[in-house]
Amino acid sequence: MPLDPPVARTLSARLRPAQCLVALLLVALLASCATTPSAGPATSAVRFAPAFADAATRARQDAALSGQARTDNAREIDRLLATLDDATLARDAAALPSGDPLYNFAGRALQRRGLPLPRPFDRGAQWRFDAGNRPPADSDGYRPPMKLAVLLPLSGNLATAAAPVRDGLLAGYYGERRRRPDIQFYDTTGTAAGATAAYARATAEGADFVVGPLGREEVSALFQQPGLTTPMLVLNRGTVAPPDGKAGFSLAPEDDGIAAAEYVLARERKTALIIEGSDDNGRRASQAFRERFAERGGRVTRVISVPEAPGDLSAVLATASQEGADAVFLAVRGSTARALTPQLALAGLGGKTRVGTSQLTSGTGKPEEDVALDGIAFPTEAWTSRGVPALPAASVTGERVPTARGPAARLFAFGYDAWLLTAYLEKLATGANAEIRGATGRLQLDGFGNVVRTPSWSTFTGGRAAPIADGG
Repeated sequence: MPLDPPVARTLSARLRPAQCLVALLLVALLASCATTPSAGPATSAVRFAPAFADAATRARQDAALSGQARTDNAREIDRLLATLDDATLARDAAALPSGDPLYNFAGRALQRRGLPLPRPFDRGAQWRFDAGNRPPADSDGYRPPMKLAVLLPLSGNLATAAAPVRDGLLAGYYGERRRRPDIQFYDTTGTAAGATAAYARATAEGADFVVGPLGREEVSALFQQPGLTTPMLVLNRGTVAPPDGKAGFSLAPEDDGIAAAEYVLARERKTALIIEGSDDNGRRASQAFRERFAERGGRVTRVISVPEAPGDLSAVLATASQEGADAVFLAVRGSTARALTPQLALAGLGGKTRVGTSQLTSGTGKPEEDVALDGIAFPTEAWTSRGVPALPAASVTGERVPTARGPAARLFAFGYDAWLLTAYLEKLATGANAEIRGATGRLQLDGFGNVVRTPSWSTFTGGRAAPIADGG
């Protein structure tokens, strides 16, 4: 272990000159063996863990890359940081100077582990909150825009999904007793062209903040447009990262996969069997789980793709059981999971840690059948599982508002949180460890404009969904 400078000075004072010289030489030798090259000229006085130093080198190259090369580079940075233990990651992140390109990556890795940031993220000048002459923030950080534009597909194929998002946003908006912005809705028609036209119109009509669009293709198309001058919060995960100064919030299947991987890892499970549905949601959640699990040192033993009616899988599950998985990730609907759980038990996998996605509640509602799902953990919204102070209970709201009923309740909570993010985005962007407790979970903002959502967790007990006591 290297000796600290104060220890070296003590040795110096106590030893004769010749012995002192030998001791100091030994100190220098030990220090050189125990450290690695610095991460670059800006951090030449700091010695980092090898993986952290490698990540720093890649981070300095990141801005010069584009497309798939940049995506792959960012993924490798995340993988390198994931190999570090909590103490090393926190120590080395704190040692980075302001403006170092690695800090936002390291801070995001800390956030994912639920660890505090040593300082706020490094954000560019594009993150501004004074447009439209906003009044100063209230003591709790509340600082909404002056004129808010909401871009939603009010017609077209996505209109059904947009309705609960709209109503949830309006529930938050009208529930606020303080200053509220003027609000205007714009129909994107669920198309890329409609989204870009709606954004241009909202900007021309003086909006100083934009919420939406909702569709994945709409978000991707809009983020590829040059000159997006009005700050915005999009409501989906596009194929393009948010430009600087823009934020993204989603309930995408990838978020469920990431949350499930973190849940499993937090319980010190290192090997996992994945059973994925054949639909797009199942595949996307499965892929996200695999990537995050591998980044954090986990190993996926096998991926089994199943149709909605899976049939007899006893032979393949028996083989999977012998491969040593200590967790099972079920990226399937509840109706499919009901058919799988007896087979998992027969294969010796019923006692493993079992975790699903928010899809697990799809196709459920009959306790006598859903008892087969008992013990499977799944991410859910804080509002529907535990309630939030600013909203009536989900059951009460669902009785009065059709768009807050059943599966739509999740989108209603999502819309409510979109309003909260609009009003508190400055607080999240400028604070070191700022968060808001929303209807969908605990919300933070990473260094790249992505809203990081920590969901609540529930499980089935006696065939009924119930919150997990410690919140998951």
